[in-house]
Amino acid sequence: MTDAMDAWFAARTAGAPPRLLAASEAWWQAATGDTPGVRLADAGRRALDAAMAAGASRDAALDLLAADALITLALLAESEREPLALGARVLAIRDAVTPS
Repeated sequence: MTDAMDAWFAARTAGAPPRLLAASEAWWQAATGDTPGVRLADAGRRALDAAMAAGASRDAALDLLAADALITLALLAESEREPLALGARVLAIRDAVTPS
């Protein structure tokens, strides 16, 4: 399934700004999950954790933008996979990316 998920990710990130795409791809490759939505939520959480660890520095900005893009893509993936369950998946993604 990884090849199919990588193709899904590539198709939906085509045309993104190069630096944002590179950062998002790095988080995507480091993430785990059995569906694009789950993997993207994991990638988004990892990027958000890195942004928060960087604090109020300029280094946090790219990770924060990547987290936003990845979480948005997670919502897109879930809406494509099972539109009627999107509300429940939104809550699950929120819980997955919210710092403890």
